[in-house]
Amino acid sequence: MAETTGGGPDDGAAEVLDRPLPDGVRRRVVQIVSDGFGALTVGELPAQLRQYARFAPNRRAKFAGNAMAAALETDPLFRQRIGEKLREAQPELTGALDSGSPPPAADPLDVAAAAYVLRPPGWVKQVTAAGEEAQRADAERADDEVRAELERLRAELDRARDHTRAETERLRTELESAKKETESLHRKLRAALSDVKRGEAALRKAQGEMEAVRAEGHAQVSAAESETRRLKSRLGETEAALEAARRAAREGRSVEDMRVRLLLDTLLDATQGLRRELALPPVSVRPAETVDAVEPGRMSPKDIAARALSENDPQVLDQLLALPQAHLVVDGYNVTKTGYPQMPLEKQRLRLLGQLSQLAAQSGAEVTCVFDGAELAAPVLLAPPRGVRVLFSKPGVTADELIRQLVRAEPPGRPVIVASTDREVADGVARAGARPVASAMLLKRLSRA
Repeated sequence: MAETTGGGPDDGAAEVLDRPLPDGVRRRVVQIVSDGFGALTVGELPAQLRQYARFAPNRRAKFAGNAMAAALETDPLFRQRIGEKLREAQPELTGALDSGSPPPAADPLDVAAAAYVLRPPGWVKQVTAAGEEAQRADAERADDEVRAELERLRAELDRARDHTRAETERLRTELESAKKETESLHRKLRAALSDVKRGEAALRKAQGEMEAVRAEGHAQVSAAESETRRLKSRLGETEAALEAARRAAREGRSVEDMRVRLLLDTLLDATQGLRRELALPPVSVRPAETVDAVEPGRMSPKDIAARALSENDPQVLDQLLALPQAHLVVDGYNVTKTGYPQMPLEKQRLRLLGQLSQLAAQSGAEVTCVFDGAELAAPVLLAPPRGVRVLFSKPGVTADELIRQLVRAEPPGRPVIVASTDREVADGVARAGARPVASAMLLKRLSRA
């Protein structure tokens, strides 16, 4: 509601419009400012409007509309000068507004725009009422258009019905005429047959037999052609099914070959890493080396226990990413909403992907970041950073389900690490052979980078 203060002729200036200016009223206000703009000198114009002083009124209203509306709202002196020009141009309307009784026949938008410029007492109500009146007029105009369209469709339906009725009558008449002509031909044929001499009976019999044989031959040919078409159709279906089966077999072999090749690379890298870690000498093992003892300079079981890492230590993640052919799958929004939930989703994604790119460069591991596509209001225009695969779940598929699909797609034996605090996701990927880690651990590792 507008706030008012009582007393004096300037009561309207104390009123405040608590909602945006209706579009129709705003256009009329900009037009009033544009019309009065040319009668002012450059010195009388606000500084931000002086660059438009030489513009034509229509061009000025088009390019400087926002600037003029802002100046009218914030500069009382400029509004007073525009009001004076308005009083000179429309004395009858402005006089009626000053007296508190606008003319009934005037356009409500013109009355509201003039009230907005002059700010007489009660101008906020007039502007609000004009906006509501414009909305009602738009609604009535839309109703009229719908009614007119409905009437047009009804008229088209009536015309279609009349056309169908006339066409039906015409076809019925033609059918009756054809029936009568057929009956007449039948009578003539019977009369002609009755006039045939008895001696031609044998010829008629031979002709009947020949026609029967011909009809039977045609029937057999038709049946053979139908059977041929059916067999060709079955042959085409069989060939299509065979091709589909071959294609499926090729694709299946391709996927399985890829999985086996990836697993083989993982085993080879693991073997080479194990050889480097163990530093196996090129000679065979000596019997004395099989005796269990603590040699000088080596760690005892007690020392190893003292160096054990806690479950939330980021070094655990470093050790996992150092495994051969390691694949890190990140539950994107689960991590960002754990680390910085106050940021907008777009900035959350950009910050996480930038940190994951650094982690991928440092560790050399494969990194995939999954976001829930249900959070998107429109397609995301995003260039994935170097070393990070970015995926959004399809409609009807959650990010959790997409993560489980990624884990199941990996061959057994490949190190797969899933970063998520969601217990259901962690349990699911653990059953599939992946190693779940908490989002907090990943955030600690990223902050260290």
